[in-house]
Amino acid sequence: MQGTDRGALVLIIEDNRHIQEMVGEYLEGRGFELDYASDGLSGLRLASENDYDLIVLDLMLPRLDGLEVCRRLREEVRKATPVLMLTARDTLDDKVRGLEVGGDDYLVKPFAIQELEARIRALIRRDRRQVSAPVLQVGDLRLDTASMTVTRAGREVQLSPTALKLLEILMRESPRVVGRAELEREVWGDDLPDSDTLRSHLYNLRKAIDKPFERRLLHTVHNAGYRLADAAAEQPARSA
Repeated sequence: MQGTDRGALVLIIEDNRHIQEMVGEYLEGRGFELDYASDGLSGLRLASENDYDLIVLDLMLPRLDGLEVCRRLREEVRKATPVLMLTARDTLDDKVRGLEVGGDDYLVKPFAIQELEARIRALIRRDRRQVSAPVLQVGDLRLDTASMTVTRAGREVQLSPTALKLLEILMRESPRVVGRAELEREVWGDDLPDSDTLRSHLYNLRKAIDKPFERRLLHTVHNAGYRLADAAAEQPARSA
């Protein structure tokens, strides 16, 4: 393994011993350090207590299913650790649900072990690039990417996991216009949602970050996409 991936610490939460051993043996041979859990509650405890570079999370788990593990990790523990979900269910609804609760990527069983490694590497590298700017700010809107908390004018703003992902993308790119296709690809990967899904999430995001305040920050640019910017100051996102 090369570059920033070397020595990465990965938690595998998987109750199938064969898959656990296969994935673990392969990844250890590629230079990863690994922890293991065979049920959801044990996995959530390890994920809460330790700082992992990535979590490989099966969705069908005893004691606590993977969706609930991910939801609690994001909403209760407030951990932003990248999560790669594994499942035997290959439907769009299942994939959207996984991403909605805070998953970062999705791999359907059976999978090629080389593809799993490639996705793990990509998620870790993306996450480590983002560490350099843990707090993003546009106008009086702030996003702490470590705790995944959002405030505007000092007031905390509650957002869904998908809205948080959209907001982070728009804040990192501010004041650039981000196209619809780019947003969908960043949030949902190759499993693109129907035409109304992105619009609905952006509507809810705008309602949360703009409606209670005097100045509008989220702008729709006709036939181009969306941009997040303080129109009065044209102040781009910056590290705080």
